[in-house]
Amino acid sequence: MGLWLSEEQLLYKDEVRKMILDRVEPRAAEIDKKGEFPWDVKELFSEFGLFRLVVQPEYGGKDGLLSTLCVAIEEVAKACGASSMILGNQSLGASPLVLWGNEEQQKKYLPKVASGEYLASFGLTESDAGSDVAAVKTRAVPDGDSYIINGSKIFITHGDIADVLIIFAKVNVDGKDKMTAFIVDRGTPGLSTGKLEKKMGLKGSTTAELILDQVRVPAENIVGKIGDGFRIALDCLDKGRIMVGAMATGLAQGSLDTALDFVKNGVCNGAPLVKSQAVHFTLADMETFIQASRSLTHAAAFKYDHKEEGYIKFSAMSKLFATDMVMDIASRTVDLLGDYGCSANYPAERMMRDAKIFAIFEGTNQIQRLVIARDLLGK
Repeated sequence: MGLWLSEEQLLYKDEVRKMILDRVEPRAAEIDKKGEFPWDVKELFSEFGLFRLVVQPEYGGKDGLLSTLCVAIEEVAKACGASSMILGNQSLGASPLVLWGNEEQQKKYLPKVASGEYLASFGLTESDAGSDVAAVKTRAVPDGDSYIINGSKIFITHGDIADVLIIFAKVNVDGKDKMTAFIVDRGTPGLSTGKLEKKMGLKGSTTAELILDQVRVPAENIVGKIGDGFRIALDCLDKGRIMVGAMATGLAQGSLDTALDFVKNGVCNGAPLVKSQAVHFTLADMETFIQASRSLTHAAAFKYDHKEEGYIKFSAMSKLFATDMVMDIASRTVDLLGDYGCSANYPAERMMRDAKIFAIFEGTNQIQRLVIARDLLGK
């Protein structure tokens, strides 16, 4: 682990782990059962300064390194997948402003994102525009010194509670549609929440439909320039996929820890599980896959932070490997626990439900394979 992380980052990892074990892990089962956003955990993250990880230092951030964010988010995900989404989505939602915002936009929003006063959200996905980002149909039409936005978004994480949203819409310029990113504040007339998704996992993280009906935003709320939206979206996803790799690695580690606790005390057919060679082999495979995932994710984050050549490929590989891996680890844990693995009284069942979505959001793993192959083929 020390290959990619500094001594300071390793010490910070220990601090976050202690806080999560003390304050978040005891809440994880209840958060899942209630299926409601855990505002107490959000406030805890604010007090501890976790949201500072998503913003550059000049606006109240910590060190501005994705690798440090990944260290923290892995520790959160070990205990509670839904709580890791609070930190992860704060990063994704703020990324357009962090990476592309002008000085005035950054001064206005990022200090409040870093303190936790504002929750941020990323409004890209539509019913016909998931993996195909270019298929977005939401439109923005100029009207004086403003733009009028009409359309809808689906599967928007924390879209119902975010204070600031980045909405991607097309602007027609000389007969050509140009994807553009707009800042839309909560409470803007015409912005409303549609249905909330009832998901199989990550139940404490809300997922909303957004409806934009004649939403007026000033031209100064354009992030970058008209037509930059597609590049902004891809830049944010290249960053976010590494973060998802860290989430998946953390959840897999939490699942393995659950398996180890059970195996050390479990009995099958009168014999201790801990003496079974088959169990030994399964645990060895699980540990190996998790360590491989962690190393790949840290390597991707390091390359991203230092803008080393190939970081986009590593971003896709970390997301692909970690999110396929976590589902395998969660399934093996349920198998090891037997009947108890299917019981809501044990975290294995919750972790398996949480694990499934990671291979789907922020670009399906089929998309990651395309990104990796195109890089290899020089396209």
